[in-house]
Amino acid sequence: MATAAAHRTTAEAQDAEAERTAAHEAAFDAAVAADERIEPRDWMPDAYRASLVRQMAQHAHSEIIGMQPEANWITRAPSLRRKAILMAKVQDEAGHGLYLYSAAETLGTGREELLDKLHSGRQKYSSIFNYPTLTWADVGAIGWLVDGAAITNQVPLCRCSYGPYARAMVRICKEESFHQRQGYELLLHLSNGTPEQHAMAQDAVDRWWWPSLMMFGPPDDESAHSAQSMTWKIKRHSNDELRQRFVDIAVPQAEALGLTLPDPDLRWNEERGHHDFGAIDWDEFWDVLKGNGPCNEQRISQRRTAHEEGAWVREAASAYAAKHGKAAA
Repeated sequence: MATAAAHRTTAEAQDAEAERTAAHEAAFDAAVAADERIEPRDWMPDAYRASLVRQMAQHAHSEIIGMQPEANWITRAPSLRRKAILMAKVQDEAGHGLYLYSAAETLGTGREELLDKLHSGRQKYSSIFNYPTLTWADVGAIGWLVDGAAITNQVPLCRCSYGPYARAMVRICKEESFHQRQGYELLLHLSNGTPEQHAMAQDAVDRWWWPSLMMFGPPDDESAHSAQSMTWKIKRHSNDELRQRFVDIAVPQAEALGLTLPDPDLRWNEERGHHDFGAIDWDEFWDVLKGNGPCNEQRISQRRTAHEEGAWVREAASAYAAKHGKAAA
């Protein structure tokens, strides 16, 4: 009898827990459908939480790794003005990474855990940052194309269903807009400069155009997370939609710059109301993502070294905070 009663009690508890979960799920779904923000203390499905952590971590890692290609040119900037602009941009990227790591921490995932996954290769960053910056014009091409693609992808994230991520993106997008204009202005000066400067600008655009299109991720029918992220309103548009939007924006800008985009199939389609563009080399995309790009090893090696050499700073900051915390208490 006691055993039967215990089984009934367990079954009743399981039924009650199932009812509570169902009620939470219904409330969550209703909030997402009504475009309400999900906040850290709200109930959320485990898969939603995991998807957010994955996306925010990849985004944060990309900002931190993305400092390297351009920081490489700070000491070689052609003028004090250009040096100041580039330094400000690289500092912004560091800040973006910190905002995003902080947003991920609101979901219970520590920054050290995320960095460990980055350094061990268990989490990825944007494939675009595994390409080298060969000339000064690359700084302009990254600003115009890479940051332009980032803005196209990130502005809709300001309406992400998860509150901390959406709010972090508001400031990030404002600063990315500055970065895009900086790159455009740099290329404009080079394009209208000497023949050698124009050729350098064109060469940079030729090398960065296709990797910029890859930044939006794989085609929709090959994207493992895009559809579910859109259902949860983490994302608002699919990879292919955002890629098309970017191409339509970039074409007239290239014309204004006096530069050509390296795609013989690029043309306006009156029927679609969009530009048609050529096939992307997805084999290259997947190969770079697997770690076989021109600078994969260099980027992650430098990141690990910087993290190890900065350990004493983190330890000193922790000790200082603990000391003054005790004094205040």
